Order: sequence, then structure tokens, then C-alpha cells
Amino acid sequence: MVSETAPPTLSTVASRAGVSRQTVSNALNNPELLRPETLDRVLGVIAEVGYTPNRAARQLRSGNSRLIGLRFEPAQEGTANALMDRFLHTLVESTRETGHQILLFSGDPEDPLDGYDDLLRSTAVDAFVLTDTYAGTPQAAWLQDRDAPFVAFGRPWDDPRAHHAWVDVDGAAGARLATAHLLEQGHERIGWLGWERSSRIGEDRRTGWKAAMSRAQKPTERLGGRLTDNADAARMAAHERIGIGATAFVCASDTMAVGVLRALEERGLRAGTDIGVVGFDDSAVAQVTGLSSVRQPLEDVAVEVVRLLHETLAGAPAPEQGTVLAPSLVVRGSSVSG
Repeated sequence: MVSETAPPTLSTVASRAGVSRQTVSNALNNPELLRPETLDRVLGVIAEVGYTPNRAARQLRSGNSRLIGLRFEPAQEGTANALMDRFLHTLVESTRETGHQILLFSGDPEDPLDGYDDLLRSTAVDAFVLTDTYAGTPQAAWLQDRDAPFVAFGRPWDDPRAHHAWVDVDGAAGARLATAHLLEQGHERIGWLGWERSSRIGEDRRTGWKAAMSRAQKPTERLGGRLTDNADAARMAAHERIGIGATAFVCASDTMAVGVLRALEERGLRAGTDIGVVGFDDSAVAQVTGLSSVRQPLEDVAVEVVRLLHETLAGAPAPEQGTVLAPSLVVRGSSVSG
């Protein structure tokens, strides 16, 4: 296990000495560039806090390995989503244009930091791409504490003011698109099947459904559900809401939408004609089954991540705000009345 106590960093020294990070770097590598009094002050703080230049972090920023590390998590069983394939394909192609390659690594599922420390200490990669930015995950803060370059796919849900580069997709906008489409099809009692309250991503998508229903002055009471990302759980939740008059569903994932389709089959109902159904992520399952679904622009996300990586490795400061990209709605038979 990695120690939770982060050592003093270059940023620590800069803050205490009241100088820039570049000035601290000059004190260590080019002391002749500094005024004697500034050099003395910086070296005094270095000694006071016990800062030792991290050779690994320094080499990370030099770009010697030409590799970008990404921890790859296995797909959850029982779900219809394999989004990382689209993202990774474009990420590999885009990084190749900058002269880098993607290094995938795995880790202990119970330890979100497993694997990072080994790569950081061995200087095996130039930077990292993070894809796990859910509430409570420690990777971004851990890498920042060690001055390791990275860009995140996913906003910093725990700290909206976090100062690092990130790219995300507007999930609320996607749910609004799906709900507005079903309203246009004549539905008034549109159910929402989303993830548990602890999921910031799920709650963000839920706000889009709520906003669209509120704008149309349509009821939402008892029509929203929070459950695990599991087709069987969604199937049972769909039965409950159809029983109280739901005529359509917006789902936080294609997995849940598949559960709704199963419930319709059990009731002898047809998707689109009898009950409208829209999923989220436009997975291969959606394309095969004729499921309408919100499509995330994962290719554009990957291109933007690589652009930010290139700027980060060149020493550019992190943007003041992250990049949020808009999704689109792919309409198929499951949501079209008629």
C-alpha cells in the first residue's frame, strides 16, 4: 500500500518561500539565475521542510519515455457498456501524432492507487490519463501532491475548484435531450431510471430529466428511480412505474434500458409503439437492438485530452476551467411512437 502522507513538493517550497515554482526549480538547477537573497530564502525553505527533488517526477516532465500511462479497469459484468473501446482507440491514434504511446496498466480493484507509484518511481511514463474521477477517488490529488503530470477524463466532482486539466461530457444535457425527445413524441409521464444517490454522474444526468420535465410542467413524483446499474434491477423498477402510468423511460445507461425492454417483453408491450425507451451511451447493444440512446462524443474527448496533455508536458499552466463537451441523441425505433 502507498503511504497516505505526501512528501513536501516543489509547490510546497514555492508557497512557503513566496516565489514561483520556476524560481524553486532555478534554485536547484540554475542558482546563478537568482539574486543571492532569493536563493538563500528558497534554499532555507528547502532545508526547513526537508524537500528532496523527486527524480521520477522530474523525469516525468522531461518526456523521456514517450509513454502515457492509463489504468485500465475491467468492464462490470452484467452491463451493456464498453465505452472505453471508442475512447482508447482515438486516444491511441491521437497520442501517436504527438510522438507518444499509451501504456495500459492494471491494479488491485480494492486499491485505486495501485500501479501509479511503481510507474512514477521507475519513470516509465511521461504522464497519466485518469478515467476514474468519481466521488471519493484519490488519484488526482495523489498525483498533484507528487507534481506528476496528468489530464482527467471526468470532472473533479469532489472539488469543483481543483486546479488540473480535465475534459467531461455534459450528462445533464444528454438527459434533457432524451426527455425532450420523448415529450415531443407525446409522452407526459416519463420515468427516470438512474444510479444510486452516491453517483455524482448519475445525479447529474437525473437533473437533466428533472429540468426537462419541469420546463414542460409534467409530473415526476414516484417516476424517478435510483438503483444499481443492473438490467434485472431496471426490469423490476420499470414494472413498478408502468404500473403507476409511466408511458416512457429515460435511463442513465443502456444497461438499464435493456432492463426496461425486458419488462416490456414480459408485458407483451412494444418499445416505441407502446412505451418509449431511451438509453445512455449508445453502446453496441443499443445499436443492435434498435435502442435510442444518448451518444457521448468520446472521440472528441480523447482528442481534447491529448491536446491538454501536450500543453501540460510543455509546461503550460492548467486551464482555469475544464472542458465540457455536448452529447447527441441517436434516435431509433425504441422511442418513436406510431
